[in-house]
Amino acid sequence: MSDAINRRTFLRLAGITGLGAVSAGTIFAQDMNHDATPAPTSVPDATAMTHAEMDTHHQEGVNTFLDNVGKQPDFWGQKLAFEMDGDVKVFNLVCQEIDWEVEPGVIARAMAYNGVVPGPEIRITEGDKIRVIVKNEMTQSTAVHWHGMRIPNKVDGVPMITQPVIAPGESYTYEFTAKNFGTHMYHSHHNSAEQVTRGLLGALIVEPKDKSREPVVNGEYSLVLNDSGLGNFTFNGHSFPHTQPIVANLGDKIRIRYFNEGLMIHPMHLHGLPQLVFAKDGFYLPQPYMCDTLCIAPGERYDVLVDCDEAGVWAFHCHVLTHAEGPHGMFGMVTVVIVKDPAAA
Repeated sequence: MSDAINRRTFLRLAGITGLGAVSAGTIFAQDMNHDATPAPTSVPDATAMTHAEMDTHHQEGVNTFLDNVGKQPDFWGQKLAFEMDGDVKVFNLVCQEIDWEVEPGVIARAMAYNGVVPGPEIRITEGDKIRVIVKNEMTQSTAVHWHGMRIPNKVDGVPMITQPVIAPGESYTYEFTAKNFGTHMYHSHHNSAEQVTRGLLGALIVEPKDKSREPVVNGEYSLVLNDSGLGNFTFNGHSFPHTQPIVANLGDKIRIRYFNEGLMIHPMHLHGLPQLVFAKDGFYLPQPYMCDTLCIAPGERYDVLVDCDEAGVWAFHCHVLTHAEGPHGMFGMVTVVIVKDPAAA
């Protein structure tokens, strides 16, 4: 599923010699002092460009995207390793302040778990006993909330209510049994509008013991949506053209897990390939439904299935258009789903 796609193959699949897409332009820009709130910049004036100049900007963005394909092997996530202490799975998280490249040449001052944004995926099984040791190496206090999990109140991760803060230089241990399966999240719950949007967030996936209702898929992708603290709109900590495509073969079925860790609603639109929504916030829906645009509010998680039944390069983006496209091309919350037809190769 991670096959590199060269430019010739991409354009052949698309059936064109260029795609209206992307530049590295942004609606928000992080200021030089790394203020937590991005400073709005003016939207470029389309009338200041000729149509040829505008088209050139779009093409340059697509070229940058194509040149980046396959160069971020961890874009779709890396799993957090654990050690066993008896029957307990032990994970270690380190909170750090780092420089993070959101897109080529655009560096944000981020807050990260284990040096990456989003933090590494914690994947466990229903009934697992887990212990998470959190070390704070930042200049701010913090805490970790296990969003969506049914756990004892004392480990819910809300400072001043269920625990003290984890001050700089301190560590704190959370221990609980994973009671409920599903697509969940972990993130800061202290100064969270800044800390979460700047990167203290990650996927927490609890697989069910009984997998009889779980779909059989050819690939699974976690897509974490964020929108402010890194100075741009991002998928998995990156903005187009620094995102990566989903690559599948004709006839494949893929699962996409959405996590909205931002401050805004993002209607996720997939061209050409309908989405079957079958779970929300970790719960199977009593009646799955089809859509091409799924509106995802802050804190929500959705699981969808996509039947890759039509070959081509299909745009995949937030449909709040100021989160995805401007006169200089696409940016921010944009990627593509590439469906290859092996018979046509």
